[in-house]
Amino acid sequence: MNRPLPTESVLLRGAAGAIDALIDTPAEVRGLAVVCHPHPLYGGANTNKVAHTLARAFRDLGYAVIRPNFRGVGKSEGAHDFGNGETEDILAVIGWAQSRWGSLPLALGGFSFGGYVQCRVTSRLAGSLTPVQRLALVGMAAGSAADGARQYDTPPLPGGLSSLIIHGEVDDTVPLLNVFDWARPQELPVVVVPGADHFFHGKLHLIRELIARNWAPL
Repeated sequence: MNRPLPTESVLLRGAAGAIDALIDTPAEVRGLAVVCHPHPLYGGANTNKVAHTLARAFRDLGYAVIRPNFRGVGKSEGAHDFGNGETEDILAVIGWAQSRWGSLPLALGGFSFGGYVQCRVTSRLAGSLTPVQRLALVGMAAGSAADGARQYDTPPLPGGLSSLIIHGEVDDTVPLLNVFDWARPQELPVVVVPGADHFFHGKLHLIRELIARNWAPL
């Protein structure tokens, strides 16, 4: 049985300078995925456990997975840009991945603020030659979050992609009702994990199991 390659650390180029990233590669690359971490001003980084879980789940489906650090995190240059510059950086990362592996099926994953960014990226790529085909959002930021400290105008998802929206029942950072309010007009199902908080403490294995259960390997 072929084993995945060891995690690779790279520095890519974005509009604000270097983008620090980790890459998880399967034995045979059949798709490309980018996974985004939670809010960079509150400890979010590409080593976050939820981001790591998403990356491994996509890798197991045959995707080469890039986990970039947002601006100002790790070796990534630039300053936090409230999702605007971060969206441009993720588009640059996707372009780099396509130059390395070709225009393979594209998937995105995001946790919290990272999910908000990935919704923006998905909207930008809709109608392009390489639209997003699969999108996993965990603890996604929508509406008023962190007791009103942050506000997210999360765009709706375009048609034609397979989405998996996973949220914790007792998330006290992004209330579950926020995600319902965002998903309801789009008629998007939301998978609620009973007893899970925002960071899915003790529930990370369920994220991986849900992805494996909903999506076949490429």
